[in-house]
Amino acid sequence: MQAHALISLVGLPGSGKSTIGRQLARRLALPFFDSDLVIEQRLGCSIREFFEREGEARFRDVEEGVLDELTQGPACVLSTGGGSVLRPTNRLHLRERGQVVYLRSTPEEVYRRLRHDRNRPLLQVADPLQRLRDLYDVRDPLYRETAHYVVETGRPSVSTLVNMIMMQLDMAGISGGSQPGGS
Repeated sequence: MQAHALISLVGLPGSGKSTIGRQLARRLALPFFDSDLVIEQRLGCSIREFFEREGEARFRDVEEGVLDELTQGPACVLSTGGGSVLRPTNRLHLRERGQVVYLRSTPEEVYRRLRHDRNRPLLQVADPLQRLRDLYDVRDPLYRETAHYVVETGRPSVSTLVNMIMMQLDMAGISGGSQPGGS
């Protein structure tokens, strides 16, 4: 494992960043952080409550500070919020300070997973599938710009997706698997 191995996961809300991130961290024997949970701990309330009270711009300010801090910390696996790539500073920090994996899910896949979830503020709208399509249209190019690797989530199991990411990291010489000794 590299001295500072930061692996960040980006993607639409519901693309599996937290679930896959936890498993990946276990496999790599690294700590796992979910930036949304860190933000909620700092705020002392849910992101949804903060969104309603303070608005999205204020939330993005808090998110930017937390991501800046987490991307400079010790080696870890980091699950980011779905909108974290909206700010150029976040994209730059994620890309320059570690390896970024884009968990690419279609809006239809995400909708299937999230249609009953009431805790996602951006999906509390009359037509959540159209909202996901709109988010995808805006964010997909930003996720691609930020990511070193794109993994199609489709239908594979969590363990299959973790294996796919591990293979990418192994080929890049980042995970512990085939790391040569110092020369």
